[in-house]
Amino acid sequence: MIEIASVTRTYGKFNALDDASLSIRPGEFFSLLGPSGCGKTTLLRMIGGFDTPTSGTITIDGQPMLGIPANRRPTNMVFQSYAIFPHLDVEQNVAYGLKRLRLDPAEERRRIDEALAQVSLAGFGKRRATELSGGQRQRVALARALVMRPKVLLLDEPLSALDKKLREQMQVELRTLQKAVGITFVLVTHDQYEALAMSDRIAVMFGGRIAQVAAPKDIYQRPVNRQVADFLGGMNFIQAALVGENGTAIEVETMGFGRVTTPKPAQWSGKGGAVTIGIRPERLRVLWDQETARHELSGTVVDRHYFGEITHLVVAIPGMDAPLSVTETNDFGADDIPVGAQIRIAYEPDALVAMAD
Repeated sequence: MIEIASVTRTYGKFNALDDASLSIRPGEFFSLLGPSGCGKTTLLRMIGGFDTPTSGTITIDGQPMLGIPANRRPTNMVFQSYAIFPHLDVEQNVAYGLKRLRLDPAEERRRIDEALAQVSLAGFGKRRATELSGGQRQRVALARALVMRPKVLLLDEPLSALDKKLREQMQVELRTLQKAVGITFVLVTHDQYEALAMSDRIAVMFGGRIAQVAAPKDIYQRPVNRQVADFLGGMNFIQAALVGENGTAIEVETMGFGRVTTPKPAQWSGKGGAVTIGIRPERLRVLWDQETARHELSGTVVDRHYFGEITHLVVAIPGMDAPLSVTETNDFGADDIPVGAQIRIAYEPDALVAMAD
């Protein structure tokens, strides 16, 4: 549906986007994820026609977009601010873009009602914009975009202004809506959990470059480098020395975990003997009482952080330079483990992931 080929955008000497290439499939929920200033919004604006590449090409549904203005593209955008007209009611806001199509009044009415029903706002047509909650205003913005029946819906951090509970609710609703209408959604977000929860695939961006494109599970479990791993959730980083390698795997000697064989990272250069190994805190499990595991470590709890359903334990392991972060659910009393306690931790070797620095 969208083909981005070697797109660069410069502002003077600053490269906002640097040689980005990307393919987005029809009907896909695709997220552009990264910290502020990484280029994700610049790329979204160029897809929508609000900005122009310095070099490179963008194609939508097989048609080159060079010289095509925003209002002539098969896209529509939902902005972070929603951009709802306060002097118009819900129905008038949704119908605003339809006016230039000069539809038959009955067809216009049908499309407005359909769009409001899609976002669960049936019966809200005569409400003033000032009478709506934040979540309802966000739905109006969605309905106004969907009523134009775009092939691609562009979403510029549309949930960032909502509180945590409503944001999580709207994540589910957006994903359900995308599946129902079947069009391509492209979301810009800096919230890694939002991207993981909603996306078919994610492009992680840093400094104007695309670092990794993959399904949420693959990006989370097999990050291509330390920067991606560190941005998506917690990660313990362990220094290791390369022992050997073959076509698909490397063998390393780690601090604390001993000798480990792990798949070769995608950006593996094979240069140098130092390797970074990562393991997610939730892949480390506290062993209780007489419970044993084939692979385990022992250490001392030096800090703890309670988060309701889970507790983060910070555990110093003999022979390791830095303590390990361990995430444990509180079902079995992890929240009662005191600082200073001696504990044992189980792990599976396949949870240890080698990555490029």
